[in-house]
Order: sequence, then structure tokens, then C-alpha cells
Amino acid sequence: MNLEGKSAIVTGGSLGIGNAISLKLAEYGANVALNYRKHKEEADDTIKKIEAMGKQGLAVQADVSNFSDADKMVNEVISRFGRIDILVNNAGINWDGVIWKMTEEQWDKVLDINLKGYFNYIRAVSPHFREQQSGKIVNVTSINGMRGKFGQSNYSASKAGIIGLTKAVAKELGKYSVNVNAVAPGLIETDMMKDAPENVRTAALQDIVLNRMGQPDEVADVVVFLCSDLARHITGEVVKVDGGQYI
Repeated sequence: MNLEGKSAIVTGGSLGIGNAISLKLAEYGANVALNYRKHKEEADDTIKKIEAMGKQGLAVQADVSNFSDADKMVNEVISRFGRIDILVNNAGINWDGVIWKMTEEQWDKVLDINLKGYFNYIRAVSPHFREQQSGKIVNVTSINGMRGKFGQSNYSASKAGIIGLTKAVAKELGKYSVNVNAVAPGLIETDMMKDAPENVRTAALQDIVLNRMGQPDEVADVVVFLCSDLARHITGEVVKVDGGQYI
């Protein structure tokens, strides 16, 4: 897989899975821009690692749920890198609660970031991808958007929405040689999961056929594949990275 000369945006690219994706894209040759809202130190650290690989890096303070922030970031990336070839929508949050206790704020916040945030960036890059007749979009969803999860109606709805968005945009942009796919991780061993109580971790492992949690790099590997020419005839697909958890 060779991404030399390509330029990428990764939303939420300084933490967890997004961080692994940012570094993996740079490892395979891409220049990488990422956004941050609060975690400037982590974003700057990620950029230093990207630049240590000999690639260009750019950290932009931007709220993914803000429509104009997305346009501004895309324009800044094009100004700095000269073009944009790859968009990885990854930024997301969860704010759990059973439906009868969930507040309007909980619902709106999760949908605004997890679903509207993806729309904002796809909308912003689409004119550029259409003009250059090429592009790769990878949306990070979740197996919980495919099966639902107790206490996560807002999160599950947002992740299911991402799947529908992926398939619709794949149809709209296909004639411009733009590939649009999604990756659906299961339980991945991020910092949040590492800090979970042992009983929570044990219970989580019971559904995973491979009997271990996935690593952020394992999600990043699939994302890089979908961003490469090896996946040039794949679009509108949802690839699970879950160790058989969904089965």
C-alpha cells in the first residue's frame, strides 16, 4: 500500500483509534491533518510524530459539529498541502443512558458530533473530490450501529445513521471515482477500556470469538487499505473489525 503524495484529513485524529489512523496514514506516505477541540497537547504530539516520519502534519482547532469549521479546515488543508485526497471521519462521543432517562441534550450532542459531524466534512470535501475526479472517504462507525446496544440509543442511532450516509454518498460520488466506505469496530482496547474495571473487561470479552479485544492499529490497517488503490473497486461497504463479536 502506497499513499505517497496523498493528503488526508482525520477528524478526532489525536486520540485512540483516530491517533492510530493518523500515524498509519503517515507511515504509508500521506500528509495528515487532524482536528482537535480541547486536546491541543495530544494533537501537537501526534503532528510531531507525523513530521518525524518525514511527512507534513497539520493540527487545526475545529468543532466537527460546526458546519463552517469544517469548510474552514478543508480550505486550510488545501492551502497547506495543495490538495486533499482522503477523508477519515472518526470523531465521536458517547453519552449513555436508557431511553426513558435520556435528556434532549444527551441525544442532540451525540447526534451532532457523531452524525452531523460526518456530514459536515463530507459536504466540505465533496466539491474538491468531484473537481479532481478522485477521492477516498472512510467513515468509522460501530457494530453497535448494526445491532443496537442497551443504554446507547443515541450512540447506536448515530452509528446506524453513518452507515446509511456512507451508502447514499457512495452512490452520489461514485461517478466521480470517489470511494466511500465504513469501518465498524467492535471493542477496541483504547485508554478508556484499559481503565475499565476487570469485571467489565471480562464481560466484554465473552462475545468476542477471537477472545481478545482489538487494537487501534488493527482498525487503522483496514482504514489504510480502504484509502489505498488496492480498494479501488470497493465502495458502499461496511467492514467489521470486531474479532467476530457481531456473529
